[in-house]
Amino acid sequence: MDSPPIQPDRVDRSPRLDQQVDRLADLVLAPIGGLDELAGVEDRRRKGVKAGHHEIARRVVGLFDDVSDLAVVVRVTDAVAGCLIPRHFLDEEGGIRAGFSLAMHDVVEIRLEDVVAQDEHEVVVDIGNGAGGVTPGALRELGCSVETLNAEPDGHFPSRPSEPTEEACESLQAHVAATNADLGIAHDGDADRMMAVDETGSFIGGDALLALFGRRAAGEGDVVAAPLNTSLAVDDTLAEVGATLSRTRVGDVFVAERARETDVVFGGEPSGAWIWPDATLAPDGPLAAARLAALVDREGPLSALVAELPSYPLRRESIEVEGKRELMETVATRAYEAYDVVESLDGVRVEREDGWFLVRASGTQPLVRVTAEGRTEAATAELYDEARALVDEAIGA
Repeated sequence: MDSPPIQPDRVDRSPRLDQQVDRLADLVLAPIGGLDELAGVEDRRRKGVKAGHHEIARRVVGLFDDVSDLAVVVRVTDAVAGCLIPRHFLDEEGGIRAGFSLAMHDVVEIRLEDVVAQDEHEVVVDIGNGAGGVTPGALRELGCSVETLNAEPDGHFPSRPSEPTEEACESLQAHVAATNADLGIAHDGDADRMMAVDETGSFIGGDALLALFGRRAAGEGDVVAAPLNTSLAVDDTLAEVGATLSRTRVGDVFVAERARETDVVFGGEPSGAWIWPDATLAPDGPLAAARLAALVDREGPLSALVAELPSYPLRRESIEVEGKRELMETVATRAYEAYDVVESLDGVRVEREDGWFLVRASGTQPLVRVTAEGRTEAATAELYDEARALVDEAIGA
């Protein structure tokens, strides 16, 4: 049975609340480029979040018609900036405190109660000109020495692409490698995502972070939620502590939906969205950064932690097709005929003892993407060839 969604604190409407909405949008939404250039609240009611910002924000901004509801304001802020506005972030007149997003003491007290660093670590945070300014302050409160890159909010993201991919984080990798930093952190524009660089300057893949966070959060009988394209390395790492992986459709909103279930202790997507349901059902980049710093503090250098994880060969390819919907129906039919373990939750995923493959249509382009992962190079090659054969046969059908 689903557990009830986390509800933000509510207060009675104050005369100043409507005036605060504009300021809230300026503080949180406008700097990250999440909205089109807007002139006023009336325009905000008609315009939504640009493509590329996560589904939670897109849904919530559509509620701006009722700007007198503080719960709407809180949900927008939680979805976009990754931090709640509890009751004590309001002043005596019911208005949002000036600089509420910089109230580090409150943020740390509320969201990071179980995150305590024992030693001072040097952390470099690449904010990417977005809304992740809460992270450096939170890390300093935890005892870290913090240096920032690209800290000036600018919705045009002049310093690097917004998404914290390995390519986008080249400057962060170089900076960490050239200094004595213990850890590098990178956010996307709205700071719901967090990716990392180890102390050698190496970018850490999302599956490795998912395995580390999941192993730390889970125990015997617990469940971790993640998309169906998650690596076998996560399954194997969780098995070490008696936990299991529950696969969802691709997208952090689907991970969050699964994380509402009481058996799930952590959810994540390798793109950098990390969810601790005991704190929030929204991906929270600053919280993830703090918990990763604490993990390094307690268990050792990030490079060593990643080196302990299993790693399996993976192959991906995108194939341009026409009529991808019909093609996927044909792929699904033939996969069910040929294999014992097939899932069609989001694309067609075939699982074997030595690995898996996924055939999935792009949501925005005339492409079908094929992913294969095996426990050996030979298994990966065989799985990929079988997946590609299914696609080629469907194209020729």
